[in-house]
Amino acid sequence: MNELNVRVGVGVVVIHDGKVLLGKRKGSHGAGTWAFPGGHLEFGESFETCAEREVFEETGVKIKHIQKITFTNDPMPLENKHYVTCYVKAEMDEGDVQIMEPNKCEAWEWFAWDQLPEPLFIPLLNLLKEGINPTK
Repeated sequence: MNELNVRVGVGVVVIHDGKVLLGKRKGSHGAGTWAFPGGHLEFGESFETCAEREVFEETGVKIKHIQKITFTNDPMPLENKHYVTCYVKAEMDEGDVQIMEPNKCEAWEWFAWDQLPEPLFIPLLNLLKEGINPTK
């Protein structure tokens, strides 16, 4: 992949009991920061299909009631990357949250929107700047 291309990511705000699911990233850009499950949009894939696939691959959980909410522009000059992150929100449907990709994520935890951990992944910081609360 040419790192000078802008990539499209999908960030999935999984909501359960009024809290959002965040994972602590490792082994990639943003290592050590907290982020929503999600990943790269594949060629020909819808945002909803990408959200279902990525959440299941990363957490073992199925989601429902997927809704598009917003997008962020996320240049990461120190890492020579640039993403446009499309955000969707969804409810947890079934399954138990597990670390399915231990090389990419060291923990999954539920957080109240007003008690997010630090440090946060750049796209999540940019989402907060939008002033959106997806849990409402």
